[in-house]
Amino acid sequence: MFEVAPFIPFFVAALLAGVLRGRARALITLAVPVLGLANLWLLGSGSFGHYGILDFDLLLFRADKLSLLFGYLFHIAALIAVIYALHVRDTLQQVASLLYAGSALGAVFAGDLLTLFIFWELLALTSVFLVWARRTGRAYVSGLRYFTLHILSGLLLLGGIVFYGQAHETLTFGQIGLSDSAYSWLIFLAFGIKCAFPFFHNWLTDAYPESTPTGTVFLSAFTTKVAVYCLARAYPGTELLVYIGATMACFPIFYAVIENDLRRVLAYSLINQLGFMVVGIGIGTSLAINGAVAHAFNDVIFKGLLFMSMGAVLHVTGRINGSELGGLYKKMPKTTVLCIIGAASISAFPLFSGFVSKSMVMSAAIKNGYEGVWLILLFASAGVFHHAGIKIPYFAFFAHDAKLPAREPPANMLVAMSIAAALCLTVGIYPQALYSLLPHEMSYTPYDLTHVLTQLQLLFFSALAFVWLNLRHLYPPELPSVNLDAEWLYRRLLPDAARGLFGGLFALDKRLRATATRGVERLITGLADHHRADGILARNWLTGSMVAGVVLLLAIYLILGSL
Repeated sequence: MFEVAPFIPFFVAALLAGVLRGRARALITLAVPVLGLANLWLLGSGSFGHYGILDFDLLLFRADKLSLLFGYLFHIAALIAVIYALHVRDTLQQVASLLYAGSALGAVFAGDLLTLFIFWELLALTSVFLVWARRTGRAYVSGLRYFTLHILSGLLLLGGIVFYGQAHETLTFGQIGLSDSAYSWLIFLAFGIKCAFPFFHNWLTDAYPESTPTGTVFLSAFTTKVAVYCLARAYPGTELLVYIGATMACFPIFYAVIENDLRRVLAYSLINQLGFMVVGIGIGTSLAINGAVAHAFNDVIFKGLLFMSMGAVLHVTGRINGSELGGLYKKMPKTTVLCIIGAASISAFPLFSGFVSKSMVMSAAIKNGYEGVWLILLFASAGVFHHAGIKIPYFAFFAHDAKLPAREPPANMLVAMSIAAALCLTVGIYPQALYSLLPHEMSYTPYDLTHVLTQLQLLFFSALAFVWLNLRHLYPPELPSVNLDAEWLYRRLLPDAARGLFGGLFALDKRLRATATRGVERLITGLADHHRADGILARNWLTGSMVAGVVLLLAIYLILGSL
């Protein structure tokens, strides 16, 4: 059989997209995810592409059920995003998006750490152009911050790989686990930065909202899911991940509620959903890993749908702040319905995709004795319903009528959103189709009376709380503002500290130079005084006095010489 690594068609298509124009370029970009998916389906499990560097055997393509699921997912996500971006006439975006999707595929099928590192860096390099493609000052600066953190992640990964190779004399990418070895922590941190661990997450909330409407859809699909895949491959059952994931599920809720930029709300919501996946990987049982991976699959689809609906609003109105939107359901009814389907899915309504995967992680938590974490995840579920399930559609399409001129977005955008919405419903109604692709065998039924009633009660009381807070004017209003969380450390504290430090050094330098200048001036003045007409160096001295002085100096010299 003719074997083609999944990333190759995307890289070739990117080269063609760079030189073709019009319908030919559109045809290439549409064909590559479809043909790539067929290629992957025919390849199935297995490995090929062995090569060697130094004394290490490396593997370009290694497929098992875990990597295949992410491979299928990335092809579907690429197809939806390409359809959504068909109206775009920007070579930079189209080439970068295909290279970016290909890099993600190269990473999840990498059989060794060095190959993973190469695609890890390509992910950073190609994705930053999707941020810069908006061509604004804010996008440029955000892209620089984004790129810096991802380069740091790559350096940590490279350092971990070097130590790992020295310790094990192999670079095979398998389970690593946390230990007292430096490489385990370096690789863990590298994955954590890309997975948006707390204090390393700001590249996501900073850069994604600054990208183009279509660029954000690509960005939301790949980088963080590659990190989730890597954690599931290398660190399953690492208990620290349970607590990191629980933190990730909770803290974004508070910032999402007060955030005015609706795409930034979705960025916080993305971290919240990543928290569920990280908890599942940390628990490490078959049910938990399956839940984490299934939730990654669903998150790409429903989060992509929400980003697409907000991108459509931005494309049509030029606005994305909740304070400037409202009343669009009259002019964009189809987009409104599709957005609500995405909101219901992320909120885990029964019969929608989020319900059949999120409940797996929560069931795994309660079955393995993590009652406190289960309560935290329950709180996080209520929170995501508030900020993504209610706030996004309410402030964008309902609330007050902003009387903005608007219409439905281009047909290709509606088609892409409709495909994503259909997948949300299909997985929610018939989850066995997804379950059959999961890495571990299991028998799990999401639709039992306890799960359904618990989730419906949670959603009902969350909705009640939103209505009550809104009627009482206690819900945080949508106001123009810039909210900083952990990024305050390097966007405010460090610059202020640097300004204070260098300001102090400059003042000290100025004072020292002034003191030295005054000293030199006094010295010159003193010498000048001695050279004046009545100065000591300008006087006439008698010859006898000079002879006496010379004799005195000779006497001193002779005395010292005789000692």
